[in-house]
Amino acid sequence: MKVALLNHGCAKNLVDSELMLGLLAQKGHEITLDENEAQIVIVNTCSFIHDAEKESVQSILQMINEGKKVIVTGCLPQKHKAELKKAIPEVAAMLGTSDISEIVNVINRIADEKTDEYIEKISEKPEYIYPEEIERQQITMGASSYLKIADGCNYHCGYCIIPQLRGAYHSRTIENIVQEAKKLVKKGVTEIDLIAQDTTSYGIDIYGKTSLAKLLEELNKIEGLSWIRIMYAYPSQLNDELIHAIAKLDKVVKYIDLPLQHSDAQILEAMRRPVFDYEVLINKLRDKIPGVAIRTAFIVGYPGETDEQFEHLYNFVEKMRFDRMGVFEYSREKNTVSYDMSNQVPKKVKHERYKKLMALQQKISLELNQAKVGKEIPCIVEGFTDDGVIIMRSYADAPEIDGLVYAKSDGPVVPGDVENVLIERADEYDLFGKIV
Repeated sequence: MKVALLNHGCAKNLVDSELMLGLLAQKGHEITLDENEAQIVIVNTCSFIHDAEKESVQSILQMINEGKKVIVTGCLPQKHKAELKKAIPEVAAMLGTSDISEIVNVINRIADEKTDEYIEKISEKPEYIYPEEIERQQITMGASSYLKIADGCNYHCGYCIIPQLRGAYHSRTIENIVQEAKKLVKKGVTEIDLIAQDTTSYGIDIYGKTSLAKLLEELNKIEGLSWIRIMYAYPSQLNDELIHAIAKLDKVVKYIDLPLQHSDAQILEAMRRPVFDYEVLINKLRDKIPGVAIRTAFIVGYPGETDEQFEHLYNFVEKMRFDRMGVFEYSREKNTVSYDMSNQVPKKVKHERYKKLMALQQKISLELNQAKVGKEIPCIVEGFTDDGVIIMRSYADAPEIDGLVYAKSDGPVVPGDVENVLIERADEYDLFGKIV
């Protein structure tokens, strides 16, 4: 039987999907990227917020309606196994977040047409262990690739259910990460994006201290690798050693993804987030890492957020002028601290605050982009438009979430090349220029 996979959610989920496909490929199963060709479809789900759950459920139902045998994996069954099985009894199997290594056994049993038994393997206490012996079968191939350095989380933020879905923090060894990075480079990858629930806590569980700086030093030695990018950094773990490593290592792009979530001390405390002066941290990063691009994310409408507290956040964003920023309306999720909090903010108010903050960031982003006109910026080649324009990303743009650079060139280029681009024009999110 042919097997296909539909992935939902974050980059960390994508890596899990690629690992499952790797496990199946290792055992000789036939994999297709077209679910229409498949008899068995794996739907790897997200359950971080309600909208993500809804999207995952829609995929499950669609595949069942098309006559596929559906295996549901990931966060949704980990969170809602009883409710999900009751609501959609047609699913053939369910696997939890730390049970992906069981996918081969599950497929083998489902492929045995002598039985239609339902299969469930969902660990009550998830403990994610990266299957190091497996070579990922990448769903998307290009110049960049995600590299998961850890999973799980030891923090218990008031709005987040991830620790319950993924378990405690588990780092991979430096040796294993470097080995995988080298394999990716041999496949043509020139940019590696480091991901985890919290990248800056890397190594604390196996080395007794945060070790992201050491990992960066080892990755920086890999021949053929051009860029290393840090995603999902936790603000309190950005120590001097790490800042120094980012500043000095030539392959580490001067870009930090640093979700701050809010600026008001009372809201941060209610969120169970670190409470200190974020302005000091941002100014330090900009001072110690010249040219650093900072991406952040904020939640508006957290329970109890007053107009004054939102204005504090608005003024903070206006003052700090972040290079990149995402805004999320608070999503009320069961089994989180914030679910039962009083003073839930009305949906309409949350949406108005979202629009106001995003409008501010759009203005800031346009001004920052326009300031780049006339400057040369290193960019990585992603691909080409139908009419031959080169699609690129600057060092300040992470894959999938940030803007693009559209460039012309007098000579040939190939995906993965890093070239300097003279910026000639800018809009709110994208840049336009020519390779020099």
